Amino acid sequence: MSAGRAGTRNDITDVAGIAVGHFQRRGRDWLTGTTVVIPPVGTTAGVDVRGGGPGTRETDLLSPVNMVSTVDAICLSGGSAFGLDAASGVMAALEQRGRGFQIGAQPGSVVPIVPAAVVFDLGAGAGFRNRPDASFGARATSAASTRPLRQGTIGAGTGTHAAALKGGIGSASVRLEGGLTVAALVVLNCGGSPVDPATGELWGASRGVASEFAMLRRPSPADLRAFCELPWPPTQEPANTTLAVVATDGDLTKSELTRVAGAGHDGMARAIDPIHTYTDGDVVFTLATGAFPVPDAPSDGFIRPAVARFTQLAPIIAAAADVVTRAVVHATLRATSAGSMRSYADQLPSAIRSTQAAKPSRSPTAR
Repeated sequence: MSAGRAGTRNDITDVAGIAVGHFQRRGRDWLTGTTVVIPPVGTTAGVDVRGGGPGTRETDLLSPVNMVSTVDAICLSGGSAFGLDAASGVMAALEQRGRGFQIGAQPGSVVPIVPAAVVFDLGAGAGFRNRPDASFGARATSAASTRPLRQGTIGAGTGTHAAALKGGIGSASVRLEGGLTVAALVVLNCGGSPVDPATGELWGASRGVASEFAMLRRPSPADLRAFCELPWPPTQEPANTTLAVVATDGDLTKSELTRVAGAGHDGMARAIDPIHTYTDGDVVFTLATGAFPVPDAPSDGFIRPAVARFTQLAPIIAAAADVVTRAVVHATLRATSAGSMRSYADQLPSAIRSTQAAKPSRSPTAR
C-alpha cells in the first residue's frame, strides 16, 4: 500500500488545475450522462485499454510511439459507442476557447486533443435512444470547474451499475511523502461485483487511508441474505465497463504514464471481481501536469541513472493502484438508487454506521 495521506478534498481536484464537469438530463427517462476532465495546458497523458469490448476514441494517439504527448480533455460518457459523439461537443467547446493542437501560425487554428471512452448504459432509462450526443460534451465542458468533485449518480455515472447494485462516479487522492499528489476519478459500471458475497463488505475498503472508511462494517445476516438473492446476471448478458482517470502533479513522461495506467487496472482488480472480461471495456487514462519535479534518485556508482529514475517512480505507480481502488469504493458508497438499481447504502443499510459519512450525491439533475 502506498504511503501518504488523503488530499484535502480526497478527489481528483486535489491535483492543482484539474477541472471536472458533469452533464445529464433531468428525469428518470435519461439515466445516462457525460463527465469531462480538463487538465492544465501542456498536461501529458497515457492510457491502458483492457477488457473485451472497449469503446474508445483517440486512445491510439496516446501510445508512447505516437506523436502527440499532451491532451486538452478526457471525455467519459454513457451511451456505448453512440456516446463517443459527446467528445465532438468537448472539442467544439475547447476550439471556441482557442485551446488545442496548433495548426500553422493563424490564431485559433487548433485541433483539441480529446481522448474518450464510453460505458454501456443503453436502456437504463426509458429507452434505447436516450443517449449522450455532442451537446452533452459541450455542456459538461461548460460546467467544468476546479471545485470539489460531485460524486455518485451524476455525469457518466448516472445510469451505471455495479453488478446488481447501482454504480456511479467516485474519486480519491493521496499526497505522498515529499508532497507529490496522485488522484483518480472512476466511472463504475462493472459486471463483476465490488462486494464480497461471503461477507457483504466492499473488496476495496481495506485500502482506505486512515479512517476513510471507518463508517463501514459487516452488514447484518438479513441484509447479506437479501443482497445475495438479487438477480444477477440478468437473462441478457450484461454489458459493462469501468473507466478511470489517474492524475498526478508529477513531471512524468508519456511512456511512464502508460506504466502508471497499467497500475490503475491493478487497482480495479483489487476492488472488483471479476474484472476485464469479454463484456467489459475497461480503460485507464493517466495525466501528469508536470508541476512537481520527480528528481532522479542519487546514484551510488552502481545503480544506473535509468534505474534510479524508476526507483523514484515506484511510489507513484503504487499510489495509482490504491487511489483507483479507493475511488471504486467511493463510487459504490456515493451512488444513489435509480431506476431498478438499488444502491449499496439502500440494499445493505446495516453496513454503513452513518449515511451522513458517505455523503451520497443527489439523484440526477442537470449541471
